[in-house]
Amino acid sequence: MSDHDEFARTLANAETALGQIRALGHQATPRNFEIWYTYATGHNQALNQSINETLVGEGRLTEQDLGRIYDKHLSAIRFVDRIDEVGARIIGEIDQVKSMISVAIDSADHYSKSLSGAKKEMSNPLEREQLRLIVETLVRATKEVEEANHSLQKRLVDSRQEINTLQENLEVVRTESLTDPLTTLANRKFFEDAITRMIEEAEAKGTSFSVVLTDIDQFKKFNDTYGHLTGDQVLRLVAMALKQNVKGQDVAARYGGEEFVVLLPKTALMAAVTVADHIRRAVMGKELMRRSTGETLGRVTISLGVASWQKGDTVAALLERADSCLYAAKRAGRNCVIAETALDASVAQVA
Repeated sequence: MSDHDEFARTLANAETALGQIRALGHQATPRNFEIWYTYATGHNQALNQSINETLVGEGRLTEQDLGRIYDKHLSAIRFVDRIDEVGARIIGEIDQVKSMISVAIDSADHYSKSLSGAKKEMSNPLEREQLRLIVETLVRATKEVEEANHSLQKRLVDSRQEINTLQENLEVVRTESLTDPLTTLANRKFFEDAITRMIEEAEAKGTSFSVVLTDIDQFKKFNDTYGHLTGDQVLRLVAMALKQNVKGQDVAARYGGEEFVVLLPKTALMAAVTVADHIRRAVMGKELMRRSTGETLGRVTISLGVASWQKGDTVAALLERADSCLYAAKRAGRNCVIAETALDASVAQVA
């Protein structure tokens, strides 16, 4: 394909992306443009399928949908690209150090041969001039070795600094890949890894832990009424309440959309209920204000479900119980905490 053809193709993809943004009434943000440009290229089939299924099912794509699609299909790719880039730079540094070491080895080998040759020559009677030449040769060889060693030492110091910096970059990328960008809480991947480890530890040591699943009440209505920017503010508000009420080895994560989850290691059910209620009160106690106008928008509430790990529980089984408790809290009128013991009691009464 010629440069002109490539230019025409990319321009057509860009026009298609902008056309989709206009047609669906989306904001022309870099994130949304990237989503629709990728859609236009057809290179990411999973992204296209996700968009098409949402449009067929809902008839539209909300900003929340776009955020979910971006997090699932594009942001992960970006992290992989950044990791690959840093990895390539580390490999480049290692290759350069290997090259310098090879040069130093050749220099040392040459010096060793020079010493062997001088030793052999000096084993025989020598005239003054012959001795002078041998000494000059050894001095020159010694200087070459010193210069090579000095260059190698400097290159090793520089490479150590560069590799340390690249390792720090990798750690930043790793942290970002496990963090929800909007709320700065742990993301779903981090949560899934953490709960898997907790179950393994519980099985091995006979300990237990609790999980709190929470959902923002009437979030869709709130988001549709005031817009996604205010909706994002609500998500950050809830995230802040979670951060303020967890400690130590506790894990607070954004589970998806307006759902959050908290893992409380070595915490019994009733203690977890107390933590959950503190979170609920912290959210309810904050009055939301639109930053652009100073308009008071009222208070946000959340519903929470609490369950504790029981021997033999899988991740799915534990989360299913917590989810049942969450929906029981919704049915009970929202803005409350329901534990699995309360759920069991209600089932027993019905029976």
